[in-house]
Amino acid sequence: MAFLLTKISPPLLRLPNKPNPNLSPTPLCPSPSPRSSFSPSSVHSTTVQGVEVAGPNSRDTNHDQEPGKGRRDDFYLNLGVAVRTLREDMPLIFAKDLNYDIYRDDITFSDPLNTFSGIDNYKLMFWALRFHGKILFREISLQVYRIWQPSENMILIRWNLKGVPRVPWEARGEFQGTSRYKLDRNGKIYEHRVDNLAFNLPQTPKPALSVLDLVAACPASPNPTFLFGPADVQPSSWVEFYRAVRETLEHKQFPVPDGLATCS
Repeated sequence: MAFLLTKISPPLLRLPNKPNPNLSPTPLCPSPSPRSSFSPSSVHSTTVQGVEVAGPNSRDTNHDQEPGKGRRDDFYLNLGVAVRTLREDMPLIFAKDLNYDIYRDDITFSDPLNTFSGIDNYKLMFWALRFHGKILFREISLQVYRIWQPSENMILIRWNLKGVPRVPWEARGEFQGTSRYKLDRNGKIYEHRVDNLAFNLPQTPKPALSVLDLVAACPASPNPTFLFGPADVQPSSWVEFYRAVRETLEHKQFPVPDGLATCS
């Protein structure tokens, strides 16, 4: 046997090859190259059959609003609501209560003779207008001539108040005025001012001895503002109407019962 083994040539002996330590084994699945590495944070959007699918870090541009844009949108929305509410409420102030959602709680009202603040006093004033108006007048109504905006945060209303007193010796009278409403940055009304009063009240058979008689003799004008005091006028239903409303606000003698809130 030793003789035979010595005669066999080396090429005929096929021994298993030893692994070369200098060569790395080839893997079955090639590893991804650094350029083709996948990272979720690097994917922004993918288009699949014409439909764009947003990635994890993609942003919706519709939600990127400019600073203050939401507040401006609220202002214009509340402004539109205020104009529509005033247009609907003003002609009916002697028939039903107002919608007070468009006013601030600290609203200020002023006319040539009075100034007060607070939403409770504001509500009391309109209740007094309805209550005493139905007592002193057979017919009383307010007509809106015009509504406009001289500036972005102001609403102007030109109106005409007319009524027929219950006493038979007084004729029909009327006077015009302007209501100025100022709005804050949120579109809520915080000030209501009445001015530019032009009177056209019925004349009395007595001589003109007061300022109010001279004003009543002149035609109504939308521009001038007339100031008058209790000592300068003669007793009439219009004067008593104004005094009754003012005394209600000063002394708060009348609560606002639900049954009398909308006098008819």
